[in-house]
Amino acid sequence: MNNRQNYLFTSVLATAALLVGGVSSVSAQVPAGALTNFAALGGTAVTCTGGSIVGDVGISPGITAAYTNTGCLVAGATPPATNQVAAQARADLAGAYAAFQSMSGSCTAITGSLAASNLAPGVYCVDAVAKTGLLTLTGPSSGVWVFLIDGALTGTSFSVEMAGGAVPCNVFWVPGLAATMTNSALKGSIFAGNDVSGSITLTGGSLAGQALASVALTTTGTSVIGCQALATTPGTPRYGYDY
Repeated sequence: MNNRQNYLFTSVLATAALLVGGVSSVSAQVPAGALTNFAALGGTAVTCTGGSIVGDVGISPGITAAYTNTGCLVAGATPPATNQVAAQARADLAGAYAAFQSMSGSCTAITGSLAASNLAPGVYCVDAVAKTGLLTLTGPSSGVWVFLIDGALTGTSFSVEMAGGAVPCNVFWVPGLAATMTNSALKGSIFAGNDVSGSITLTGGSLAGQALASVALTTTGTSVIGCQALATTPGTPRYGYDY
């Protein structure tokens, strides 16, 4: 295990311990390592049609993977320039996904579409019912939310609103299978780390955070603003440290 991966595992597990222990305000230090470079990361394919991505785009393994851009505006580096860093990021994604999954033993179970819900920082185990309506996440800028989805993460016209100083890049969506969001305004990073079915499909809408897929990543007409860009927005707390 290299230093980046070791730091990643330590940070994820430390965050888990604090959350499970009832602390609602922690210094979020996940993801770490090479993952912080990417707004969009795929394993077998990255396809962006229309829309935009603010941040780097990566794909790994680069030998068999395909990067396709059709009218997508990208403000960041793209393959093949990002191939070397993407290989490390893929390893970091696998480690982070496993660490997130280890939190499932001490989570708060919630069910349904999440519409009209208002949730404090914490680790939540969520069912695979399609998400819709407005979810409000209320907490300080140091608050962390981890959503472990029992199956696929799906949503149509689903919106997430941050309140109380909370920041999108302290929110982590971790589906057991794939993630498919349609015309949604999602805040938080998607960790689709399942090696077999961990794909992400975003159609319309927006994502404030990172789209990290172990398999394919497909965006169509979606605005993706990565955490590095969000961290440099005036008035926004620095992502990942020094809260």
